[in-house]
Amino acid sequence: MSASVPRLVVAAPSSGSGKTTVATGLMAAFAARGLAVSPHKVGPDYIDPGYHALATGRVGRNLDAYLCGPELVGPLFLHGARGCDLAVVEGVMGLYDGAAGEGELASTAQVAKLLRAPVVLVVDASSQSRSVAALVHGFASWDPEVRIGGVILNKVGSDRHEELLREALDSAGVPVLGVLRRVGQVETPSRHLGLVPVAERQGAAVEAVAAMAAQVLAGCDLVALEALARAAGAVPGGTAPWTPASPAHHPTRPDEEPTPRSGPAPWDGQRAPVVAVAGGSAFTFSYAEHTELLTAAGAEVVTFDPLRDEELPEGTRGLVIGGGFPEVYATELSANEPLRKAVADLANGGAPVAAECAGLLYLCRELDGLPMCGVLDASARMSERLTLGYRDAVAVGDSVLAAAGTRMRGHEFHRTVVEPGSGAEPAWGVRTPRPRVEGFVQRGVHASYLHTHWASEPGVARRFVERCRTS
Repeated sequence: MSASVPRLVVAAPSSGSGKTTVATGLMAAFAARGLAVSPHKVGPDYIDPGYHALATGRVGRNLDAYLCGPELVGPLFLHGARGCDLAVVEGVMGLYDGAAGEGELASTAQVAKLLRAPVVLVVDASSQSRSVAALVHGFASWDPEVRIGGVILNKVGSDRHEELLREALDSAGVPVLGVLRRVGQVETPSRHLGLVPVAERQGAAVEAVAAMAAQVLAGCDLVALEALARAAGAVPGGTAPWTPASPAHHPTRPDEEPTPRSGPAPWDGQRAPVVAVAGGSAFTFSYAEHTELLTAAGAEVVTFDPLRDEELPEGTRGLVIGGGFPEVYATELSANEPLRKAVADLANGGAPVAAECAGLLYLCRELDGLPMCGVLDASARMSERLTLGYRDAVAVGDSVLAAAGTRMRGHEFHRTVVEPGSGAEPAWGVRTPRPRVEGFVQRGVHASYLHTHWASEPGVARRFVERCRTS
């Protein structure tokens, strides 16, 4: 594919300005014009990409310079944008906000620079008029390498308010590419970890995306926005698309040198091992690249729903349970006793099991007093405290995912507590924000609060599938 795919980054001065509404609306509006639109999200967010997928009909993908490294942002972008006419990248937090204490790392600004993509700044104009010019001027001039290509004014109250804002911005030298009025129907419900995922809202989510598209169509200059996207030029550095069949390799230990990697090993005529991946409304957090890596490593990936399916997929040799909201569905998960027993039997038999966050809770003895799978001798409960942030981690010992000493970066995002927080063999030694051990490794189980992105260390998927093959 061409490395010059047209692209826009949708950013804002701060969270809550309307990035998701504008980005999702733009994706849907461009798709409605017959364009194949590639949706992307800066950072570790799992929920917004679900709305992006509804808007475009394509898998929403994340671009996270902390989890994957800056060098993979361009390749992962081109992998997702393959065959598309245009890409829209939704930013995270404020334009220049990144990983705490790490400068611009993992910020929307850094991703925009890595992609050499123009930025459309979404400004919540609800409580200002002339001051908007100073705000926009500051964001446009802060980093000369970040190109602010235009502004979309959100939550504009009236024609007079719009007139005052446009008059002020005439002096800032940044064109106004859209004006959106306050429209309640575009709001999407939130709860303890952000927006309610698409999988839980179904028809309501479709209606919300349609409303976002209608507002963008009515208030934005799509011709000018498309022209801005097409002026982006080539992605820097002669970047080639990432591929799960032969992904870039990163050293996992200080003394390990990069080595050439090929596709999956031949399977000697045997059926590929079935890897069951939890899905449905309770387990909605996953990166598309994980499934792609498992498949490229030789697995047959089959999705199942722990809320409804009473059996694991036929022939299951390994299990991946990602993030989500088991605390919201604890009663239903607990009531599905046949599946809980099937999961316990599989894990206790030594089969490879990779569980992150929600998956960790599901494997516990209980969640908020309700029986779960009982694979781990630990209990989980809801907490008022939000645990949030990037983590540097190292594998404490060997597991189905990683050899001892493997270094990975992860992200925590939960309002639950697991007691104890680690087993006799912890999963990770976490170095930030304070040194500690975390998670559980027992038999073939690797369970942890950390969300990781396997594209950063593709050996994880290969190791897991090989263990499925031999266990």
